[in-house]
Amino acid sequence: MADFRRNINYLLLLWLACSLGLQAQQIVETPRLVVSIVVDQLRGDYLHYFSSTFGEKGFNRIANGGLAYYSVDFGFPNLSEASSIAAIYTGSYPYYNGITGDYKYDGSKSREISIVTDGNYMGNYTSDRFSPLPLLASTIGDELKMASNGQSVVYAVAPNAAGAILSGGQYANGAFWLDDYNGKWATSTYYKDAPSYVERYNATEAIGNYSEKQWTQSYTWYAGLPYSTRKEAFSYKFPKSDIERFIKIKQTSLINAEVTNLAVRFLEYAGFGNRSCTDMLAITYYAGNYKLGPQPEEYSYEIQDIYSRLDQELERLLDVIDRRVGLKHTLVVLTSTGYYDTVDRLPQGFKPSGEFYPNRCTALLNMYLMAIYGQGDWVNAYYDRQIFLNKKLAEDRQIPWSELVRNAAEFVSQFSGVQDVTTAGQWLIDDRGRAAAFRRGMNKKISGDIFIELQPGWVIINEHTTKKEPLRNPAIIAPLYIFGEYIQKKHVHRTVKATEIAPTLSYLLRIRQPNACSDLPLPEIIR
Repeated sequence: MADFRRNINYLLLLWLACSLGLQAQQIVETPRLVVSIVVDQLRGDYLHYFSSTFGEKGFNRIANGGLAYYSVDFGFPNLSEASSIAAIYTGSYPYYNGITGDYKYDGSKSREISIVTDGNYMGNYTSDRFSPLPLLASTIGDELKMASNGQSVVYAVAPNAAGAILSGGQYANGAFWLDDYNGKWATSTYYKDAPSYVERYNATEAIGNYSEKQWTQSYTWYAGLPYSTRKEAFSYKFPKSDIERFIKIKQTSLINAEVTNLAVRFLEYAGFGNRSCTDMLAITYYAGNYKLGPQPEEYSYEIQDIYSRLDQELERLLDVIDRRVGLKHTLVVLTSTGYYDTVDRLPQGFKPSGEFYPNRCTALLNMYLMAIYGQGDWVNAYYDRQIFLNKKLAEDRQIPWSELVRNAAEFVSQFSGVQDVTTAGQWLIDDRGRAAAFRRGMNKKISGDIFIELQPGWVIINEHTTKKEPLRNPAIIAPLYIFGEYIQKKHVHRTVKATEIAPTLSYLLRIRQPNACSDLPLPEIIR
């Protein structure tokens, strides 16, 4: 009898050990696929305002089925699609990763160029020459490729080149974006992987094959924003005769449907989830306003329709993931670029607080510096509230650089409307207070020598184009959702840093965090 009891106890202990072992294996299982979704200009408040038009299998499925954070702080000024995406995927600021905005100033050509411009590589289905080499830090996808010895498959899909290239990284199998002028999915010859199914899609189904596309309103009316002046449903046609039709389409819900279409091709044919190591698909969607209509407005039916249709695209994407890989084997992360391009239209009779003319400012500054240091072009350019001074001329005249910059900054600070002036010397050395934010958002290789901050309510007027740039803080409530089989369902009402996303994904994938990242994973994930 005693032997029988011992045998029973032994069997019970063995069963318990096996059960715990199986449970432990399930808990620590890594996903077969990570789908990282960044929605350009996605606003957390708009998700709340427009929720009545959402179903249960799009935004709500992700937000309620995993870990939801209230807001993401990017920690540096002048956010853009490129700089935000680089911060998300590298876990670092522009100061380290080199991506300060969508564009940068090229002194040799005296004009702005794309931040990912690289003349050493040709384009495929595009005349643009781009590569990820301007990105100075590794991404999540790069670290995944290195950890798997190249076995993991990493693809990126986005409306624009910078979004695709920066989310994919330097070691991605491929990065694809919609060309502005032919409507086909383009890439760079930097990437060696050009799947045949993308070629087939370009030849037969890409949006560029249609002679006309139309964007019509989904619902008869929208109640999310009560300030719209529109009285009738909108309808836009994009005919082949319009050479800018794809640029316009990229500001509509049509682009999100096109992004999903290509993402589905990768889910169907790239073999995601069939390897012993994790694969990655990086997707960028658009949730900004349509600013190219005859009378663009801030509180429009168009923006509400974009959100409603994006919810449907997320549902379609998740359904395909579930069917092809299984959502229980997939980690889904969704966040925003953290800024919003407003459509400022002042009512009749309202005037801005003041107008700042960059060309007048730089011309007067150059005259002032000539009065001190002699004849010469002391100011190279003004670009994006930055002034670039002529360092070579200062060296030739043997003028101390710090003295020249200081005198220029003091002169510019006297202009009407100038709130503050920060020099490169300040943000390179001082990492405290206001200078710290400038430091994080700049890069010493491509940023200017003087940064101008104007007073609220002022507008910048480009004398060459008469284009007016209203000054408004573009920061918004940017949510973060982490959705997966072993992710706790919880809503966290605190602000997290954008640079914490990459180390969190690294922790979940059991890989090293990107090489310029210094933050720790989110504590809710570690717990």
